[in-house]
Amino acid sequence: MKIAVDAMGGDYGPRIAVTGAVQAARDFDLDILLVGVESLIKKEFDRLGRTAARVTIIDAPEAVGMGEGLFALRHKRSSSIRVGIQLVKEHKADAFVSMGNTAAVVYVSRKVLGPLRGINKPALSLLVPTLKGLTLLLDVGANANCTAADLEQFALMGRVFMEQIMGLKNPSIGLMSIGEEKGKGNDLTKLAFERLQEAPINFIGNVEGKDVYSGRADVIVSDGFTGNVALKVSEGVVETLFSMAKREIMKDFLAKIGFLLMKGHMKKLYKRVDYSEYGGAQLLGLNGVCIIGHGRSSANAVRSAVRMARDFVTSRVQDRIREEIAKATPAVPAAGEAGS
Repeated sequence: MKIAVDAMGGDYGPRIAVTGAVQAARDFDLDILLVGVESLIKKEFDRLGRTAARVTIIDAPEAVGMGEGLFALRHKRSSSIRVGIQLVKEHKADAFVSMGNTAAVVYVSRKVLGPLRGINKPALSLLVPTLKGLTLLLDVGANANCTAADLEQFALMGRVFMEQIMGLKNPSIGLMSIGEEKGKGNDLTKLAFERLQEAPINFIGNVEGKDVYSGRADVIVSDGFTGNVALKVSEGVVETLFSMAKREIMKDFLAKIGFLLMKGHMKKLYKRVDYSEYGGAQLLGLNGVCIIGHGRSSANAVRSAVRMARDFVTSRVQDRIREEIAKATPAVPAAGEAGS
């Protein structure tokens, strides 16, 4: 198996991406194609003090910055993102992993790879830790505007993911809304509620923002705008709480002693909420495997994202999604239905 990794993506560039990719090649018995500026990648090999036998450099002389828009993409035809995704298109790589510009990766992957047959819009999905384990949240930013049919497809894709990757049979699926009652929400969620009731899934009804981390649903479906806001708010809350706790602990001597006694448990807690343990977001419904990590990813996050890409390929998740959508095709109307 060959996994292409964007060596130029993320806030920290090649240093982190190369380190994580080399670790993944060693730990998971994979061939890694590091895509980026060859001279910079070789410099990181020198820093590490060795080269990896199962890592190959694919030169891509251009890089898309984290803050650049689609205008830059159209002019950077040799960017590491475009070259890496093209490798998947040409079956020279089984998957692509990037910690780079999310909008750029989503745009190029859609343009180059395209959606699976029957899929209206590939959805960006992310595993989040909950009181009961892990919940899959989708869409978290790929599609700001959705139809009820899109949300139904997201639910079907989420079910396949949880069954094939997480080994969870008949996962419960909730619809993000502003209240649990059936009539709550905007026109989109009301239409989607009706469709999800009839879909071949374990639909449990509406869930609210407070339910994201409670574990009430194994999969939570929303449009990309709502999902992205929920995700960013959650990230901010976690970081703020840990920062506030650290500040309060440092103020008091007895608190410091208590912290030392609880240090092992605090590390376990932090590991549970640390995004680097879960790899990245998966573009479900794409005609290829693409994993997008956080811009601030550590080497461990890159390693975890490669592992997730491997699991995707091994489990044939995209093929399973294609099969499920084919079964449901008669129930899925054209993308332009009411609710867009």
